[in-house]
Amino acid sequence: MKWEGNRESDNVEDRRDDGSGAGFAVGGRHIGIGAIVVALVASYFFGINPMTVLSLLGGGGAPVAQTQPAAHAPPADDQMARFVSTVLADTEDVWSDIFSKAGATYVDPKLVLFHGATSTACGQGEAAMGPFYCPVDRKVYIDLDFYRTLKEQLGAPGEFAEAYVIAHEVGHHVQNLIGVSAKVDELRSHASQAQANALSVRLELQADCFAGVWANHAQAARHILENGDIESAMNAAAKIGDDALQRAATGRVVPETFTHGTSAQRAHWFNTGLQDGTVRSCDTFGAKNL
Repeated sequence: MKWEGNRESDNVEDRRDDGSGAGFAVGGRHIGIGAIVVALVASYFFGINPMTVLSLLGGGGAPVAQTQPAAHAPPADDQMARFVSTVLADTEDVWSDIFSKAGATYVDPKLVLFHGATSTACGQGEAAMGPFYCPVDRKVYIDLDFYRTLKEQLGAPGEFAEAYVIAHEVGHHVQNLIGVSAKVDELRSHASQAQANALSVRLELQADCFAGVWANHAQAARHILENGDIESAMNAAAKIGDDALQRAATGRVVPETFTHGTSAQRAHWFNTGLQDGTVRSCDTFGAKNL
């Protein structure tokens, strides 16, 4: 992926030295790694927000806004931070242009680099959750150690695979700005668990498609792609499909518990956005077949 020398975003907060550990506090109590595992299992198989589970395990109610630690820009000589800053800047340029042409204004998200755990406006965030987006504070959170997991444990190496991860989370930010997230949250509040999971799948697949839209426009404007980049991103999308992750974790697949979509679906919708390059092509909620 050609990114060196391109603009870097100023919307990156570096919290990696704020002293957070592997366990963290929720509702004034310290939560250990065992509780985190419980939360992730609940999230994965039952579609429950892990932050909600952790809050309850900590003796609290619903997640509340946390006091966020002071942040600063990442060091200028940090190569990985420069990479994610450049990818974020590219998403800013692409989505600002798309929104402008639609008569709207794009509001840039912040990207927070953290290590282990950090507080967010959606509750406490944990690296074990993987990269995530908080719609309340409009920030994308990532522990850069995730990229090692992506490469070494999930078998999805490559810079463009790493860029896809950022673009997917920014896709959730776009959904937040255009009102899709709020509408889905409302529908899920009145739905059965199976119906809520199905809505989550369509939301996640649309974010994959939006990542593809970004790649389409970035390539047209700045020619960022090199040989093998598309295959790298498609492979990453496939490696984090619900069916692949469940099969690796338990040896079986339970479709009604899917919350992100199958490997084939995730790769398909990323490719749809990549090939068409329009928001209109990403209507996963109107699609009869995913």
